[in-house]
Formats: sequence, C-alpha cells, structure tokens
Amino acid sequence: MVKIKVKDFGEMTFEMDYVNAPISAANFVKLARGGFYNGLIFHRIIKNFMIQGGNGLPRGRKLDYTIKGEFKANGVNNNLIHKRGVVSMARTMIPDSATSQFFIVHKDAPHLDGQYAAFGTMIEGEDVLDAIAKVRTDKFNDKPYEDVVIESVEVIDEPEKDYPVIR
Repeated sequence: MVKIKVKDFGEMTFEMDYVNAPISAANFVKLARGGFYNGLIFHRIIKNFMIQGGNGLPRGRKLDYTIKGEFKANGVNNNLIHKRGVVSMARTMIPDSATSQFFIVHKDAPHLDGQYAAFGTMIEGEDVLDAIAKVRTDKFNDKPYEDVVIESVEVIDEPEKDYPVIR
C-alpha cells in the first residue's frame, strides 16, 4: 500500500498493482521511498476527470530515465481500467516516456483505457480526492490558484522490486 498525505486535505491510500503494471508500480514505490514526492504539488486538476502530480523538476528538466508504458496500445496487456480512484502514469505522446508524474482518476475515464499505464487502486480517501478536485484552477493550464501540496507519500508493506528503465 501507498499512502499519500495532502496538506489541509487528508490522506488517500492505494493498493499497487504489480500484476498489470509491475514496472510502473515499482517505479512509483521507489520514488516514494526516496522522498521524491514529498513537498511537490498537484499541478493539474480537472474536476470530473483527474488530479495530476509528481512533477518534481524545474521546467525543461527531466529525470535521466523513462519507463515502458504498460498499456495495450504499447503491447502490454494491462487490464486495470481507468475508473474513479485509479492511479496511472502520466506521459508525453511517446508511449515509453513516463517518469515521475502520475494522475488519480476523479471520475471514470474509459477513453484512457489501453492508452495509459494504470498501476494502482484507491482503497481509502475518496473524500480527499473529491475535495482536491473542487479546488479553483486557472482555465488555461488547470493549475490550482493555491498549491495543493503532497506532504508525503508513505510506502507500507510494499516489496522492493527492480524494474527496467530506458535511458
């Protein structure tokens, strides 16, 4: 399990899915264990769609690796659907471009199935997800006017797993 604590909002808990997306789950857990997400923000929020976070580097910089996109359109049989509470990897238009950014589905988004690597399911915290999804954002970038801060991401009983990266 992974617990995301959000300042002034509460906690959301997720079960990682190593069956459908072992690379994405292991990547997220490794970054969380290292404290990567602590202090970052949910930088893109679209009510009735998703909340996105995990961009921890200055604009224009990227992590020195990417991971394989674990979704059907990229040759991976990932059966985890993008329903409310699912956590998935964000990426560019390049299928193998995921690094640290993730999103949590606020309302079912079947159009994402097969196109993005879902890697976990919420088991607690839907009220927190709903509260975050309601924050006021600018209409051009969907960025909250006030930061929604990820205080910490705690890893609970998750195995250490190696995963292949693309450099």
